Amino acid sequence: MRHLPGSVPLRTFVAGLAVAIAGVIVMGSLFLVTEGGAGAAERSPSRAPAPAPTLRPEAALVPDASLPSSRPVVAVPAETAETASTGGTAGTDIRVTPPSLMAIAQSKVTARTLREMAKLPHVTKAAAVDGGSVRVSGTALRLLAVDPARFRQWTPKAVARHPEVWRALAGDEFVADRAAAKRLSLVLGAEYQLDGGPRLRLAASAALGLPGIDGLIGKDLGRRLGFAEGIVVLVHGEDGLIDRNGVKRLLGGTAEIVPVTSSSGGGRTPSRTSEGLVGRPESYLELYQRSAELCPGLSWTVLAAIGQVESGHGRNNGPSSAGALGPMQFMPATWKAYGVDGDGDGETDIWSAYDAVPSAATYLCANGAGRGGEKLRKAVWFYNHSWAYVDRVLSLADAYARTYS
Repeated sequence: MRHLPGSVPLRTFVAGLAVAIAGVIVMGSLFLVTEGGAGAAERSPSRAPAPAPTLRPEAALVPDASLPSSRPVVAVPAETAETASTGGTAGTDIRVTPPSLMAIAQSKVTARTLREMAKLPHVTKAAAVDGGSVRVSGTALRLLAVDPARFRQWTPKAVARHPEVWRALAGDEFVADRAAAKRLSLVLGAEYQLDGGPRLRLAASAALGLPGIDGLIGKDLGRRLGFAEGIVVLVHGEDGLIDRNGVKRLLGGTAEIVPVTSSSGGGRTPSRTSEGLVGRPESYLELYQRSAELCPGLSWTVLAAIGQVESGHGRNNGPSSAGALGPMQFMPATWKAYGVDGDGDGETDIWSAYDAVPSAATYLCANGAGRGGEKLRKAVWFYNHSWAYVDRVLSLADAYARTYS
């Protein structure tokens, strides 16, 4: 098989992946060359959350009358999700079936083998995707090259409904596994030079939950990089009951079989582990009130005002022109530092109001909002670097206090 510059032969990929799965490789933080010579990890949020398109001034100071009855947004609106070019339907409409097992074969797995695998006890379905490695500054990144429309259903729900992931794959960009991005100090938006190959832009990161896999690229890009076709097999079925020996027999004795479970980052939408910081209140009013309790001294009306200015309480979740996301319009870098799991479902989801609103309270509190007065004004300024924005938010907060007192 021909391998383009920057790619690693199949044998190296399989061996490297097996070693990674076994936990033998210990990789520290790595300085990777990025656009303009920048590198290393982002040490602190460099930008505050940016607002969604501004509401009309005459509407901005009128509190939303639906607040007590409007249910918080928990998913990406359909208009912001990718459609036909990256999966066909909005992420909220996809029935996800993440893998229970992942297998790495030595050669392309045929359609007939996949059909036989699907007939094994406790197996629902099986699919094969391309795999290979690239090197950046001498370090190998183990990647899957996937067709977004086919692969989307194999991801956890939070990934399936994350539009930036599917936009990146459709645009020949790189999606990093969240743990790999942290381990290697990868920076969202930066371009990375493949050793002897092209530059790839890191457009998104997500918790993929696939052991030993550092990220995703599109299938066409993988072919140009010389990735091996159909060597990574995903198997969906009943956890813990699938006959691994049967899977290995169909793939050949040298295949590596890897369980994909919630403990390894897994593939399943986590069950609720606790009530979380604020739980899942029935209305935005209660959500803002509970979230404000995370920052003693902060009025819930400030959170409500920001939620209305930024997204109309989840009606316009972005992405904004600046790249801000979700009902409270966080920039990804800020979310990385301040995002919290508000409802105790095991995820910090920028698109979920149950996580985004308490995260906004946390961010404001870290900047002194609970002290009131000028400290509050400065904290709101940190949220969006505009004094006009500060005046607007605090005026709306006063209007909320008068309306809901």
